[in-house]
Amino acid sequence: MIGLSSIPSFDLKRNYQRVKWEVLRALEGVLEGQHFILGPEVKAFEGEFASYLGVDHAIGCASGSDALLLALMAIGVGPGDEVITTPFTFFASTSCISRLGARAVYVDVEPDTYNMRMDMVMDAVTDKTKAVLPVHIFGQMCPLEQIRGPLKERGISLIEDCAQSFGAVRRVDGELLRGGAVGDISCFSFFPTKNLGCYGDGGLVATGDEGLAGRLRSLRVHGSTSTYFHDEVGLNSRLDEIQAAILRVRLRHAEEWNEERRAIAERYRMLFAAKDLLEWVTPPVEAEGNRHVFHQYVVRAKDRDALQSFLAERGITTRVYYPLSLHLQPCFRYLGYKEGDFPVSEMLTREVLALPMFPELTPEEQEAVVAAMADFYRR
Repeated sequence: MIGLSSIPSFDLKRNYQRVKWEVLRALEGVLEGQHFILGPEVKAFEGEFASYLGVDHAIGCASGSDALLLALMAIGVGPGDEVITTPFTFFASTSCISRLGARAVYVDVEPDTYNMRMDMVMDAVTDKTKAVLPVHIFGQMCPLEQIRGPLKERGISLIEDCAQSFGAVRRVDGELLRGGAVGDISCFSFFPTKNLGCYGDGGLVATGDEGLAGRLRSLRVHGSTSTYFHDEVGLNSRLDEIQAAILRVRLRHAEEWNEERRAIAERYRMLFAAKDLLEWVTPPVEAEGNRHVFHQYVVRAKDRDALQSFLAERGITTRVYYPLSLHLQPCFRYLGYKEGDFPVSEMLTREVLALPMFPELTPEEQEAVVAAMADFYRR
């Protein structure tokens, strides 16, 4: 256990100790079998993952970024098409659109959940719109029920970016909607720090459509359905056996770890109130009906940059997700957006701060984080 004088934003070592012997047994099985690419572990994990989501098909791939690219390729996104998405998220959501020659069309986000505003999506639709790509940011689902029907009527695909939201659930009018089982295709990342992460890169695409599933399986192996015969130009994007074996172990524990994250988030909220910090710190809001799984615990903080520096001096590591909206990134200038186009997203880039969040974070460490924040604001 580390001392309270050094509190990381995430600690993989602590989590590994909880599953160490299960992981080592799984790895030994792969090494004994000597089957490393698209073998029995991948097939078993895909089946278990599909069962968890409640969808028919899960297709493992090399990364979350590849999952997005494969999904867009599977529905035929290309030059001249538009894909509606959020400017307040990780780079890959837009870069995959750009790689295919399509245009990202942005919709601003909500100031409390940080998610894309569903009430603005249909106003952004044009006759060039091929898909809508919402991101369930930081572990909380977007209210996709608001756009699912209208998009289907227009023949527009709904692709869920679930890279940060494994395990998130939403209840609407008695219906339970699981993140990744609402849209036409959903995309997952298994980067090590994710709620369900592996020990390297990994990703997955899920769908209930058999035709899309077949195309995705082909696209991940160079567009091939039969060895050395290629129907189209695809990718080399396969989830390997070692990572699949690790993910099978970790999948068994993921719900427990998500509940621990939720408990940590509630403790933060109570500590902020107890320290009278709500004048300076705005905790994340869990939207009505949502089960937030807190991939990150992101607050809005006054004088954010100075606070971050102060915490760093106290040995507390925090992160900024994200310091510059995608519409203002130099590589996307060609889209023609300018400062002021998405005011909420731009405001968040100046205020958000991700506090330490991982299942093994102790109450004492949380108390130290919040006490340091109180010291900063009461200097």
